[in-house]
Amino acid sequence: MKSTFLLLSLVLLFSACAIEPKPIQYGEDNCHYCNMTIVDRQHAAQIVTEKGRAYSFDAIECMVNFKQDYKGPNIALFLVADYDSPGELLPAEEASFIISKEISSPMGANLSAFNNEEKAAETISTHGGNLFDWKQLQKQLQNPLNN
Repeated sequence: MKSTFLLLSLVLLFSACAIEPKPIQYGEDNCHYCNMTIVDRQHAAQIVTEKGRAYSFDAIECMVNFKQDYKGPNIALFLVADYDSPGELLPAEEASFIISKEISSPMGANLSAFNNEEKAAETISTHGGNLFDWKQLQKQLQNPLNN
């Protein structure tokens, strides 16, 4: 009986710290950076730490700004909403990003993420804008003179 209880306790302990995205409750959850209610499924983002703690954001730029001042456990996942599949999160390192004045995002950076460069380029051809990968985007947002 004790071994069953111990095994069950260990399973619960490890499952509670799983490093995976947590569902964003749109219309209920608040952004961990600006405290606005997260409602836009096309521009949301999330960070998951190595300890399994998830921080959700109403916009990708909020996640990048939060990251700059973050002092907690190491971040395991950076996730962004796929503009073409609202509500579906994908790894930021694999995404392509555009900044286009014709596509508004919640915090005004006009920033959107796409699951591949072809989709991003196609959107630029119809809406204009500039293409970035994850590393380029972080540098762009850190330098306000570039915006």
